[in-house]
Amino acid sequence: MTPYQNRVVCLILLTALWPAVVRNEALANETESFDADDLVFFETKIRPVLAEHCYQCHSATSKSVKAGLRVDSRKSLLDGGDSGPAIVPGDPDDSMLLAAIRYEEYEMPPKGKLPDSVIADFARWLDRSAAWPAEDEPTANEDPVKAFDLEQRKASHWAWQPLSASEPPTVENQDSSLSDIDRYIFAELNSAGLPPAPPVGRSSLARRLSFDLVGLPPSPQDVAEFVNDASEDATERYVDRLLQSPQFGERWGRHWLDLVRYAESRGHEFDPDTPHAFQYRDYVIRALNADVPYDQFVKEHIAGDLLPDPRLNTDAGFNESVLGTGFWFLGEWVHSPVDIRKDEADRFDNMIDCMSKTFLGLTVSCARCHDHKFDAISTEDYYSLTGFLQSSHYCEVPFESLERNRQVAKSLESIDLEYQAALDAELRRLIELDSTTGSLPWQSDLARIPELPEGQNARVVFDYTASDDASVSPFYSDGFAYGTRVTRPGQWVINSNEGRTSAEIAWFGSARNDPFWNAIETVEDRSVNGRRTSIPPGAGRGMRTPTFELQDRFVSLQIRGQGHVFACVDSHRLVVGPLHGETQKKVPEKTDDSIHWVHLNLGRYLGHRVHFELAPADKSCLELLRVVQSSEPLLARDAKVAKDFQAAERWLAELLERVGEDARPLKELQLEWIERRQSLVEQIQVRSRLAMAMMDGVGEEGRVFIRGNASAPGQVVPKHFLTAIDPTPVASAATSGRLELANQITDPSNPLYARVIVNRVWHHLLGRGIVPTVDDFGVLGQRPSHPALLDHLAIWFLGDGQSIKRLIRRVVLSRTYQMSSETSPLARELDPSNVLHHHREPKRLEGEIVRDALLSVSGELNSTMYGESVPVFLTNFMDGRGRPGASGPPDGDRRRSIYIEVRRNFVSPFMLAFDTPVPFSTMGRRTVSNVPAQALILMNDPFVIERAKAWAEHLIQASPNDMNDRIERLYQTAYSRSPTVNEANVITEYAQSNGLHSVQAWGDITHSIINSKEFIYIP
Repeated sequence: MTPYQNRVVCLILLTALWPAVVRNEALANETESFDADDLVFFETKIRPVLAEHCYQCHSATSKSVKAGLRVDSRKSLLDGGDSGPAIVPGDPDDSMLLAAIRYEEYEMPPKGKLPDSVIADFARWLDRSAAWPAEDEPTANEDPVKAFDLEQRKASHWAWQPLSASEPPTVENQDSSLSDIDRYIFAELNSAGLPPAPPVGRSSLARRLSFDLVGLPPSPQDVAEFVNDASEDATERYVDRLLQSPQFGERWGRHWLDLVRYAESRGHEFDPDTPHAFQYRDYVIRALNADVPYDQFVKEHIAGDLLPDPRLNTDAGFNESVLGTGFWFLGEWVHSPVDIRKDEADRFDNMIDCMSKTFLGLTVSCARCHDHKFDAISTEDYYSLTGFLQSSHYCEVPFESLERNRQVAKSLESIDLEYQAALDAELRRLIELDSTTGSLPWQSDLARIPELPEGQNARVVFDYTASDDASVSPFYSDGFAYGTRVTRPGQWVINSNEGRTSAEIAWFGSARNDPFWNAIETVEDRSVNGRRTSIPPGAGRGMRTPTFELQDRFVSLQIRGQGHVFACVDSHRLVVGPLHGETQKKVPEKTDDSIHWVHLNLGRYLGHRVHFELAPADKSCLELLRVVQSSEPLLARDAKVAKDFQAAERWLAELLERVGEDARPLKELQLEWIERRQSLVEQIQVRSRLAMAMMDGVGEEGRVFIRGNASAPGQVVPKHFLTAIDPTPVASAATSGRLELANQITDPSNPLYARVIVNRVWHHLLGRGIVPTVDDFGVLGQRPSHPALLDHLAIWFLGDGQSIKRLIRRVVLSRTYQMSSETSPLARELDPSNVLHHHREPKRLEGEIVRDALLSVSGELNSTMYGESVPVFLTNFMDGRGRPGASGPPDGDRRRSIYIEVRRNFVSPFMLAFDTPVPFSTMGRRTVSNVPAQALILMNDPFVIERAKAWAEHLIQASPNDMNDRIERLYQTAYSRSPTVNEANVITEYAQSNGLHSVQAWGDITHSIINSKEFIYIP
């Protein structure tokens, strides 16, 4: 081989081997410092799977480590086993671990392939450097999950400590204009030998405040008025005007929607609709604009359906509080899951994760499989929280009519009790007059409900036919149609049949809907992908039974009337397709008024938790008498029951005929009762829109799932809040306990509650939180840069009525907020990450605000608020299962971005390029990237080009003959400043060369302005 050939071969080998050399060198020198979000992802998505499926054979505690490979530490995975390294951080496709779980090389775990979603989690984890927290290597005598000492962890970490009051420090050469905030910040700067940056210019401050508070650029007129206002309170008045703007709620509402993973579709495979999600979005905007105290706002989220005095809309009078509970159900849902119990566990996990991060800044879901690896959160704490969710249920509530009809229902109950008592007394009088009456029909066999067929091993689950309180099962009414109590044998009721209303006697007990409410209607929203998430009709007219454990294959419901029956198994209700079709049944039409059985074969759900939901058909009655479990379907005897029932009906008619004129008072009472009720019907609010809400159900307790496995239930855990904060069990095990939970979360003694929201506000205004990891105050998160300031603001916030607007006002009026973005070489050297806030970091606008700014500067912004979302515009590349049948308009109807539909599987490419998160979990701190896609979109997106053209037309019309005025308007609109001489000359020269009044030329000019960094950054 020639020397030249040798050199070529060496170069080829070096080229092939160099990436591995560099990679191994990097891994050898790695400090194991990972992003907090990646560590949380590992703890919630990766470690539990390794523990459940791999530790038995591949950990320090294994009897024999198979293939020489351990997976209980990052070092072990990097070192690998007999076949070499198991993982290559940053390169999923070259990682043997991923190939094994994909069943490409090995087949691990051997008992069955992991779900595709879990494999995707591992690919994402490996792609993002395989984050693993710094911890000691497990030994043969040590469980990979270390001993858990809750009290020690609580005592050793700052976040669990009570709020600590302190006096703002004295600052050298302090002047009277410094706020308390400034004194905390400037004292730290002085200690570090750093001067604060000078104040930002008035025009830049106007732009900063406008974008931060309302999310829109200020108009040139507003800037000029502010800059020229020489009064001492000019800034205060400008801030107050922005805080009072309705656009404030739209701007800060978008921040909040990131926390609650707001979306209008369920994601997963076919991206079905999340019904009425926009009602929650509108609720948030209204609440922020109304400056609802934060404790009230939080209580509405946790238990808005249970508040004794719900907050009413000031204009329309509807119930606002109940809308807050919709946040629980904004997560991803899987249609027709095979493992329905695991599906519920995953949904509950997402709900707990969202709630705990949003309100507490804690990663409670890390304790799903074992006691939290680092924080003072036990597995028992985690599963105690699931009890609150198991004791509640999903509802589509007619919120607009809820409070009005609640008052009507109270009046109706009062009238019914009055006339039922009077009719009872009158009937007893007639019976005493009639010597031939004999036994009362509801106390005899005349209207007897047949006993269960013999020899079928049938057991009654719920019985509503009994007359004594002790044996009557409870039920839960969706709305007011089923009232507050079971109908008892011998009770007077109102019946409506074929348009004829009559007062009759109930011959048997049942859960029965009142025809009084037949007129109510619900207004449906636009449907994109269709859904079957609840009983088809009857929102606000239905009922549900308590939850029970299914022990037999068949469940039979003894009913009378027509309607729909839905067996809700493990709270799963996204029934799309045939897999769980057996859980729903339409009650067949009957030609008579007989009592009959409805049978459901629920054999696949043995051992699962089930409840039934019933809704009457339109303007019909549907009564539930019994729910029975059995090994075989019950044999119905409808004909005999119908005959007996008709005989019972004749009893009263014959009695009245025998007593003759003495029956007149009873008949008059009947007519009077009907008339009184009829006059009340006019007060019903008939029509209402619907919204997702959480409603109370039967009290249940959570159960620990061993290693997070829903198929391995362990001990029962009473419902309670986090032990490290307040271990007090809820007052009543018979209810959900969510109201008590809400009170515990918002209690001022909870050290996390106020700290978390104060930190979130600081993050959005200053660009980085005092605690940078805004969703994680735990050990994996970062410590506060200014802990005394954080507690000072939290204590002030609690004592000032918990007003978000006043908190924002306090921060933006500080010198700290109003610093310029200027910095010095010394400052960059001593505080390179600006942890001490020696200057204001420039902030990139979010994708929604970039789009809103484009509409604003072009003069096209449609300021309409609220209502159904504008469908997302679908590009030719947005394809796949669940793609909506119709695309929205390319310009989004020129509405603000918060009103553009958020579909999990079809998020706008514009938004994704500018780091809008895909909404699967809480995202309090968005990623801020600087990637080519952003520049390409601003250069080539038709929406951007059309806005540039409209802006050009607007400028030409506003200044048809004055070039200088036109350029001044351009820069004031875009940047809130005048152009420099050079900028004005360049634009003038270009316009003169390409047409002073050419829309094309001026469209190029406005387009170039849009593509500048200054347009999308706030200094």
